[in-house]
Amino acid sequence: MTGSAGDDELRPPGPPPALLTGAAVDALRAGNGRAGGVYLRSGTPGVLRLAVVTGLPGPLFRPWWRVHVDRPFPVADVHRTGTPVVLANATDAMRRYPQFAAGLPFQFAALNVPVVAEGVSFGVMTALRDAVADAGELLAERERLAEAANALAKALLRLEAEGGGTVWDDDPLCVRPPATASPPGRVGRFSWDPASDTVLADDQARALFGLPPGALPRTLDALARVVDPADAHRLPDLLHRTAEGRPPTVPIEVRSAAGGLRLLELWPASDGAPGAVTGVLLDPGPGALADGAADLLPEGVFCLDRLGLVVYANARAAELLGVERARLVGRPLWDAVPWLSQPACEEHLRGALLSPEPVHFHVRWPGGEPPPFEGDWLSMAVYPGADLVTCTAVPATRMPDDSAPAPEDSGAPPAEDTSTAPLYRPILLAIALTEAVTARQVSAVVMQELLPAFGGRRLAIYLLQERHLYLAWESGFPEGFLAPFEGVGLDAHLPGVETLTTGRPLFFDSMEELAAAYPGIRLDATVGARAFLPLIASGRPVGSCILGFDRPRSFSSEERTVLTALAGLIAHAMEKAQRYDTEAALARGLQQALLPRRLSQHARVETAGRYLPGTEGMDVGGDWYDVVGAGDGLALVIGDVQGHGVQAAATMGQLRSAVRAFALGDHPPEQVMSGTNRLLIDLDPGQFASCCYVRLDPVTGRARAARAGHLPPLLRHPDGRTDVVELPGGVVLGVDPRAHYPVTELVLEPGAILALYTDGLVERPGHDIDDGIAALRAALAEAGSRPSGPLADVADRLTVTARHLVDRPDDIALLLATRPEGPGDHPGST
Repeated sequence: MTGSAGDDELRPPGPPPALLTGAAVDALRAGNGRAGGVYLRSGTPGVLRLAVVTGLPGPLFRPWWRVHVDRPFPVADVHRTGTPVVLANATDAMRRYPQFAAGLPFQFAALNVPVVAEGVSFGVMTALRDAVADAGELLAERERLAEAANALAKALLRLEAEGGGTVWDDDPLCVRPPATASPPGRVGRFSWDPASDTVLADDQARALFGLPPGALPRTLDALARVVDPADAHRLPDLLHRTAEGRPPTVPIEVRSAAGGLRLLELWPASDGAPGAVTGVLLDPGPGALADGAADLLPEGVFCLDRLGLVVYANARAAELLGVERARLVGRPLWDAVPWLSQPACEEHLRGALLSPEPVHFHVRWPGGEPPPFEGDWLSMAVYPGADLVTCTAVPATRMPDDSAPAPEDSGAPPAEDTSTAPLYRPILLAIALTEAVTARQVSAVVMQELLPAFGGRRLAIYLLQERHLYLAWESGFPEGFLAPFEGVGLDAHLPGVETLTTGRPLFFDSMEELAAAYPGIRLDATVGARAFLPLIASGRPVGSCILGFDRPRSFSSEERTVLTALAGLIAHAMEKAQRYDTEAALARGLQQALLPRRLSQHARVETAGRYLPGTEGMDVGGDWYDVVGAGDGLALVIGDVQGHGVQAAATMGQLRSAVRAFALGDHPPEQVMSGTNRLLIDLDPGQFASCCYVRLDPVTGRARAARAGHLPPLLRHPDGRTDVVELPGGVVLGVDPRAHYPVTELVLEPGAILALYTDGLVERPGHDIDDGIAALRAALAEAGSRPSGPLADVADRLTVTARHLVDRPDDIALLLATRPEGPGDHPGST
């Protein structure tokens, strides 16, 4: 969450749960869908959070709890543009939002509409339903969803006007949806309005409560008196919690005063008064006989509701899952059976919850205790339903993955290949590669996305340079094992070379096969399979990729095709990375040449400057600092050109030269800013830069400062007080040729420290920049309080944390100036 602890304490709580749960149910019904939910603005600028969801278990959809508004996702686009987004099916989603579709590669439709009232955008309402052939078939659902979103927006607008909170920073509320069909047995319905404490019930509900015809419990207390005393204390609490938007997630067992067992389901009434509760009372009837019959089945059968809770399990299911039946029913599946919390298993459950088609997969017993069934694998089937998901489980004799093959006389039929790689991993890899810039980032993406998809444990990537292969990345190989292969020529008889020279991938099911094909080749201690993939982009050889596996395995024809295609993606990404490296080296050289080697010196002023390049993306920016002689004084300058790369560095050099020229002519600060602004507009329209210019009189300490969209300086007084120097300032350079830059006067007393800096030093993703400035201010106060020493030591202490960061999103510039307290000092500059 952004902001200080004080900000969090002042921020009002989010919308009431009852409002959100009612909206989620409205979204579900409006979209005629399987799930509905609402995203709201969060306390972090630019981030939406899922506030409520019904029809889906929240933990299975954790990756989609937070959405950045600048990401290519449907919800983000709707919030940013105010335009609904309707995706008819998986093909439509893949065409328009490949990253979203890659994460949820199932056949479903998605409707997303803005939650907006009087120009205020609060978030997005969404509904997920069965796929259709064309988005035009969903016009009626979209209109109903828009009406529900408008109603929610008006309620949020009223809440905001009354001082209530409309942002959401917690985990989402997960609401059990109302049943779509009447369950078997006798069913009665009732409602309770907490505002008037009025209970209404139909004849069937009165009968199930054991009341004579015509008798009606008109209040909550009266209703509590018609149930068994052991349950009477729970019923009011359950109804109050439901009215607050927190209904029970599973049916509750209650007994009437006469002793009959009943099941009670509760949820907020979306069509009643605010806070009203709807209840369904169910007499299961002869359902227990069906349970007894299910216990005789040889396969495990269990059912999950739309929140992922196990609502039924036969004895065989409990046995196969290794959990007591009493500890299985009524709990979320991933809590009751933690070893099922595997990515592949979760992926299949998501598919069953979002699309109507059954799914089949295998899951392996995790080890430790021996499994309660023959073999190590369970064959699972999941059958979707409107209210429940039915799962079956039977032991599977063997699996044809990278585990050791079963004996030939086992008689077991070949099991289904459950590798998820051919299904959607290539899409994830392709998307991730588009965001990788350096060769190291490309290699890291391959390590994170490609290896897990195929069960690999080792990776080596070689790149071609002057007809020799050099190691760019390796992971999992024994230390020093790859050293003899470094710099091998293209005439070497090695699989990593020949896959590149021939353009054909090479697959070896075991190390024995590899040794037979390449006698004398150096092998590591494992006996696993190897895949050698050529990296060729646009017909040009780039390098080779080696995948290693711990155990022997075969590669299906589909896997070979997918791996070969992925090698092409990796090659293109590596080729792009090599171009980036060349441009980055050029930009770094240009920037180093443009930054000042020495700062202008004055006998009565000590200065120190520091520059740190960014480490993400194009790590060369347009930050600069300078100290220039200006008449009988000094000009202190710091600036930041928008963007990164060669263009930013070149623009930085032009601006630095312009400011130096104006300063050497001893022009007033407002003229320096105005003249530089007009020059930038003439040189490079569309390029922007911020700048802060301080003209200092070293003798008196008087300074005149102008600011063009730059962060305010910091001033540490001799007594330790450290202030933010509020300069009125003008717009950034390069926008308005008539821009005016007001001048502020200040005094730099002897022993005081003036700090100019760029945003890279104080800005962190997900954090408020004011917090970063406050942290720098505290660090300056502490650094300046230490025993007197060179100002360069203070500069080093202020940048030490940034210097040790592995990931610096932006470059950093810092310029410090002080007037020593003793006369006659000649400290110079650093």
